[in-house]
Amino acid sequence: MLSLVAMLAVGAIAGFLAGLLGIGGGIVIVAALAFLLPDLGVPREAVMHVALATSLASIVATSISSSLAHWRRGSVIRASLVRLVPGMLLGGWLGALVADRLDGDWLRLGVAGFCLVMAWQLARRPAAPDDGPGVEPAGADLVPWGVGIGAVSALVGIGGGSLTVPLLVAKGARTVRAVGTSAACGLAIALASAAGFAWYGRDAAGLPAWSLGYVYLPAAVAIAAASVLAAPLGVAAAHRIGGTPLKRIFALFLVAMGAALLTAYP
Repeated sequence: MLSLVAMLAVGAIAGFLAGLLGIGGGIVIVAALAFLLPDLGVPREAVMHVALATSLASIVATSISSSLAHWRRGSVIRASLVRLVPGMLLGGWLGALVADRLDGDWLRLGVAGFCLVMAWQLARRPAAPDDGPGVEPAGADLVPWGVGIGAVSALVGIGGGSLTVPLLVAKGARTVRAVGTSAACGLAIALASAAGFAWYGRDAAGLPAWSLGYVYLPAAVAIAAASVLAAPLGVAAAHRIGGTPLKRIFALFLVAMGAALLTAYP
């Protein structure tokens, strides 16, 4: 029961952040599962693999909820979405393949370092003005960017918001529209990555019952259920806060999660 309550709480926080920041709350989920999974019988060497896979599986539902909310508000840049998604599908599957072959401690350190680097990059980059239409990026260079974002996202268990949002902002998109587009892109990344982890982990030893490869289904379902309910609240908050405060919240969030992962377990 305590584990269920913890999963629901993690899901609610992750869902709110999905709507607020254009991410699936994956870093929150990965960090929390790094603490919780050993007590649920997951072998230490598989903890990070299961945390990443379960995070991505739960992000599928969260991304659907936050994407629909942003779509209704006109926050999704369709031209950017069409360019990014094909590469993200390929990159997500390839990232799961690489993660399957990496040691869990290297994955954990990589996730923590990723958070800190992205926080620094986001904090130093000026936000696009939020008082005009902004640019709608649609260049062909978004396709290879999509492959890279998908692969890295699979390796760190996220929906790609911490990469997609800065990319679109750097290309002139308004911050709120970059967040909405990122939320939609996160669905493609999560689907491809979770499927890859389920496939590559199908022969992993010592995983608890109700695991689909590296995906621990009970945790994924509980987190997803709470996330879906909380995501629209984050979307509403994103439209009230605006660009510059949103960037600062995003950067602080990444620093906190990076520090948490560095101390997740010895």
